[in-house]
Amino acid sequence: MPFEADLAHALDRTTDSLEPDLTALLSGAVERGRRSRRRRRSVAVITGVGACAVIAVAGLVIPGALAGARPAGSGIEAVALAMPRSAITGTQMVEALEKTFPGSRFSEAAGQSNDPSDPSSGKVANGRLLVDDGQGAAMVGVSAVRLKLPLRDGDGLSCERTPARAKGDTCKLSELPSSAAVPGGAVVMSERNAAEHPARTDTAHRWTVTVTLKATGAQLQMVQWNSAGGGSDADTPKPTRTAPPLSEQQVVAALTGAVWSPILGAVG
Repeated sequence: MPFEADLAHALDRTTDSLEPDLTALLSGAVERGRRSRRRRRSVAVITGVGACAVIAVAGLVIPGALAGARPAGSGIEAVALAMPRSAITGTQMVEALEKTFPGSRFSEAAGQSNDPSDPSSGKVANGRLLVDDGQGAAMVGVSAVRLKLPLRDGDGLSCERTPARAKGDTCKLSELPSSAAVPGGAVVMSERNAAEHPARTDTAHRWTVTVTLKATGAQLQMVQWNSAGGGSDADTPKPTRTAPPLSEQQVVAALTGAVWSPILGAVG
């Protein structure tokens, strides 16, 4: 399965009305999508990266996403996205990713621009890279969206899910206080999911961190695999390392830092 299908599997920014491979691409950190599981995020990740979504590096669009459309008979929670304030290019997303991993080697770079001038397009800004920091290659992606205010449970802000999370998978919520970098504070959701269940010693995992600004609804989601590509079940590459390139704390610091500040500003 190509990375696009995997990463979005960690990013949850789609609906069941998409093509099967695109649905898998975005089924997300809570593993819904093709299995018609209840959405907890707005059209990635995100993950997501989700939460936000490193969705469609290959021209993926989300029909009706910005209007909050719900496909008939899908049983999936309606998307609740707002228009980003300005355009973000795929090149900007990839360049920001590269700056997030200084000193690393990169390959398989791809990105997608959003399109604020065409709300019906549903395009979400995202980028992804295969990162080699000397500890083993890891697929990493980030997506950027803006959620509608007021924020609601289900917009990548809740760890609850139906059906129950698989044994061994984890999710936790935390908050960042208001600061110069994060005006109004932010909600952080961190997830760890195995590519297959029951997980084995050679099962790859993905780590998804989503940061949502309370004041604007701007949301970034980063998805990291400990393998050279994402996926599910037998399609997932074997782990190349034991942990992702960045810890949860490092991801939060990066997404709220100087490198990603212009992206957050453009989104919300």
